[in-house]
Amino acid sequence: MCMGKNLIPPDSGDGKDNDSFIEGVDLKSALEERYLAYALSTIMGRALPDVRDGLKPVHRRILHAMRVLKLDPNAGFKKCARIVGDVIGKFHPHGDQSVYDALVRLAQEFAVRYPLVDGQGNFGNIDGDNAAAMRYTEARMTEVATLLLQGIEEDAVDFRETYDGEDEEPVVLPGAFPNLLANGSSGIAVGMATSIPPHNAAELCEAAIHLIKHPNASIDTLVGYVKGPDFPTGGMITDERQSIVEAYSTGKGGFRVRASWIKEDRGRGGYQIIVTEIPYSVQKSRLIEKIAELLQNRRLPLLGDVIDESAEDIRLVLEPKSRAVDPELLMESLFKLTDLESRVPLNMNVLSGGKIPRVMSLRDILNEWLAHRREVLCRRSRHRLAKIERRLEILGGFLVAYLNLDEVIRIIRFEDEPKAELMKTFSLSELQAESILNMRLRSLRKLEELEIKTEFDGLSEEKSSIEELLASEEKQWATVKWQISEVKKQFGPDTELGRRRTTFGVAPEHDLEAINQAMIEKEPVTVVISEKGWMRALKGHLADFSALTFKEGDNLKSAFHAETIDKLLLFTTGGKFYTVNVDKLPGGRGHGEPVRVVIDMDNDADIVSAFKYHAGRKLLVASTLGNGFIVEEDEVIANTRKGKQVLNVKLPVEAALCVVAAGDMIAVVGENRKMLCFPASQIARMARGKGVRMQKYKDGGIKDARVFDLDEGLSWQDSAGRTHIRSKDELKEWMGDRAQAGRLVPKGFPRGGRFS
Repeated sequence: MCMGKNLIPPDSGDGKDNDSFIEGVDLKSALEERYLAYALSTIMGRALPDVRDGLKPVHRRILHAMRVLKLDPNAGFKKCARIVGDVIGKFHPHGDQSVYDALVRLAQEFAVRYPLVDGQGNFGNIDGDNAAAMRYTEARMTEVATLLLQGIEEDAVDFRETYDGEDEEPVVLPGAFPNLLANGSSGIAVGMATSIPPHNAAELCEAAIHLIKHPNASIDTLVGYVKGPDFPTGGMITDERQSIVEAYSTGKGGFRVRASWIKEDRGRGGYQIIVTEIPYSVQKSRLIEKIAELLQNRRLPLLGDVIDESAEDIRLVLEPKSRAVDPELLMESLFKLTDLESRVPLNMNVLSGGKIPRVMSLRDILNEWLAHRREVLCRRSRHRLAKIERRLEILGGFLVAYLNLDEVIRIIRFEDEPKAELMKTFSLSELQAESILNMRLRSLRKLEELEIKTEFDGLSEEKSSIEELLASEEKQWATVKWQISEVKKQFGPDTELGRRRTTFGVAPEHDLEAINQAMIEKEPVTVVISEKGWMRALKGHLADFSALTFKEGDNLKSAFHAETIDKLLLFTTGGKFYTVNVDKLPGGRGHGEPVRVVIDMDNDADIVSAFKYHAGRKLLVASTLGNGFIVEEDEVIANTRKGKQVLNVKLPVEAALCVVAAGDMIAVVGENRKMLCFPASQIARMARGKGVRMQKYKDGGIKDARVFDLDEGLSWQDSAGRTHIRSKDELKEWMGDRAQAGRLVPKGFPRGGRFS
């Protein structure tokens, strides 16, 4: 596609010919070029942090502006409006609110593990309340921020022009603190994102020191030092060590974080649960709202009430419904339904060398930080060496002046060009001669000469030491190791800021079914299914089903008592079993809903039977041809709406019946009213299949079947509701083997051909 030339008419109205035109540009190329420029700008200038100092441009510019304003930790506070104004006016031409939001986050102790900004005033809270306006709040840097800036005035890093060319800003900070992993980072760019949780600085320093000795150390070894994230809000990580190692190896993964809680005894067998820490980045107010909403919707039957007693620390009181409630089970239900358990993603996508976006492993990130620290050390050393050499040159000139003081004074007093004469007479450099001429008379005393000699000797020794450092890679790494050790001491586990807050644990093993039931309030209901497939659940256990009403032309197919915590099993003519939670059934108002709204049942299928699930029970399923088998009821549970195929049938053959298989004998009745009794052991036990022939038919198929104990006899009910029983001896003429034809049913057997 092309944007064509739009020629301007030769006569433009001023009497002159105009040959101007709009040049044709390929639209695809233009869009690609512009979108690529936008994407690169977003990736490098906004969303991804630099692996060396762990900062995005806006955070780096905030700290640089605070340094320029001399807002050191021991200095006074300044209004945040002043800081934001300097940032957007000199370094970051974006919205003031976005810059202030970034500054606020750097000061929030619940958002940043090691705050870079020391805030005074309202900087928001863990409930999600916003900070006060920037005109009301004040700020200065913390010790962590000064570590990141340490050496910036000693040529430690490169500077570049600001957006307007009137000032300079650092490309990256010296970064004496492992900020990227210690404070983490998150951001969404174009086609990529980053999500790095905070870690413990002392552990990172230990891992870095180990890497200096062993640059190719395995991730498994490094995880021995960096055990996992260390969130400012604490909590407990429940992932296995192997999954943590894999996440740090690939740079991608996640961590499951749970709230920390204790059981507080209230006497007389009563207790309450106190939540003391909540997962990272979870707003407490929204968490409480969610729990209250679940309580109102009766999704937390084990929980009685939730009370927020928090002050500076977190204290959420969870009162159980009764003292008999298992606290572990109560908490598991809350972990499953609320943000008391959350997953913190790990995606260590950062700018390698400040230029290339790359997903890096834990070892790669620490190695790049160490390489940066070594580069900073060398640059600072060279800067210091240059200053020492300059000072030594000046001191050398001073010593010459003291040795020839009278001649120096004469030259200064009487020569027209004293500077040139000094350089010529004593072979001095221009810098030395200029320094001598700038000396004060009071500096000519004897004591000053001794001090200069002492300073000269000290600087000469320091120069030799720096030259040895710059010539030896081993000494450079030893110095970097010492610097990191000092940071580790400053933020060690024995300090308030450095102690680990997030613990590690194993989530207790609970039966998933028990947890699911704990989230449903137990109530008695009556499940009603009509012949045309309408389902509903009426409150309570109805004693009389005759009062049930249905749509015109519809009648009762099945009705039975259940609890809201039960599962409902549906067996259809297609041979499939479907599982529905009773609490998910439509209520008793009206006629309910069609079964196909609840499950994905085939259009040509119909319900054969519906019943309440009983664990450990066995079922006998059979097709219209009389083929069947026995299946464990636990095996027919379906995990999806599409159901689970158990009995294999193909039209015109359909599934015909499903009965409980409790007994040692099976009685089968065909449509020809012939009955056959044979041992249940002759029927196959299967999880899925076509089954085996149960009874032989010339015409028609199976009508009904029953599994019973031979010693107790075979029973059935007639149309009048009377029960008939045939004993073991009375059934002898109907006894046989599977797949036989059988004999006509006993006298008194229902005309409908069914046992009930």
